[in-house]
Amino acid sequence: MLLVPCPNCGPRNSADLRYFGESHERPNPASASPHEWRSYLYLEDNPADWLKESWFCRSGCRRYFTLERHTGTNEFRSPPMPGNKVGGKA
Repeated sequence: MLLVPCPNCGPRNSADLRYFGESHERPNPASASPHEWRSYLYLEDNPADWLKESWFCRSGCRRYFTLERHTGTNEFRSPPMPGNKVGGKA
């Protein structure tokens, strides 16, 4: 079982969440080529290293959030915890 630290609900079983994959910057629609769009939509790096990922908490707060996870060890880097706001203020 993988416990994923939801920033609103706290640690949740990964079965309670929806994994959306790598979180990367969307290309500019006005200037992106078809190749850039294909790469953004269909290609993933899948390194055995730290990866920024998007998740959705479907059984708790029902919110989207982004975390950094090591794909080899499933360790989360500096996971946000409930009550902690950006900048360390609650």
